[in-house]
Amino acid sequence: MTLSNYLALSGALFAVGFFGVLTRRNIIGILMSIELMLNAANINFVAFNRFLYPDRYLGHLIVVFIITLAAAEVVVGLALVMAIYKNLKSVYVEDYNILKG
Repeated sequence: MTLSNYLALSGALFAVGFFGVLTRRNIIGILMSIELMLNAANINFVAFNRFLYPDRYLGHLIVVFIITLAAAEVVVGLALVMAIYKNLKSVYVEDYNILKG
């Protein structure tokens, strides 16, 4: 496996996640697509770390930080979705007009 194989996989995964963010109406699907995009970035960090600096672990540490950040994002996002669902009985993005003044 070469670096270009990893970059192609990461690009395809990012494209699928970006497409999901743009086309999904369900907020849960949007959160899952954002997770796909973060995983594509993780693949890039690990691949570049492996091919450019194989004796260092900085890329792996950044990936652990991103995974931790993604877990926090999911917890906060799902808590917001559950709170909004309790009031609106919907998980579709176009029904969320709570912030309109």
